[in-house]
Amino acid sequence: MLGRVKSSPGRSLAPPLLAVLIAVAGCAPSDDSASVAVPAPKGEQARLCRALHGKLPDAVDGLKRRTADPVSDFTAVWGEPAVQLRCGVPEPDVLKPGNEHYNPLQDAAEINGVEWLFEKQDDGYRFTTVLRRANVEVTVPGKYAPEVDVLTDLASAVKKTVPVGVV
Repeated sequence: MLGRVKSSPGRSLAPPLLAVLIAVAGCAPSDDSASVAVPAPKGEQARLCRALHGKLPDAVDGLKRRTADPVSDFTAVWGEPAVQLRCGVPEPDVLKPGNEHYNPLQDAAEINGVEWLFEKQDDGYRFTTVLRRANVEVTVPGKYAPEVDVLTDLASAVKKTVPVGVV
């Protein structure tokens, strides 16, 4: 047999229950933010990444920009699931001679004047700029196929703020 909740006469359980629900809702993660690992560029790379952050578009491939969690001048996100941009990342392992993943023939493409290395992920692609003074990485979920479309909207900001050169 199920028990019944016993309450004092004239006392309702609704206000305490409502207070608990409000507190829990206040702790829930916001739909407006997306978690992203923050790189730690230094010196010139940090300056270039901050300049890029200020020039990034409000939308890429029709996806609205959201707030990255944690907030950083080195990251940006658009859409849900999130397209993630990270600036000041290390050179990809496939470009490091001696690394077990080294591949001098790794696929790359130029999109609107910016060279991008692309690596297939479990769900989508990771694109990383090459031959720029700071490495910019963009991770695009497979939902947005063809995944390269977001890069056309990012190329102008990258060209204006992260010059060609060796990191």
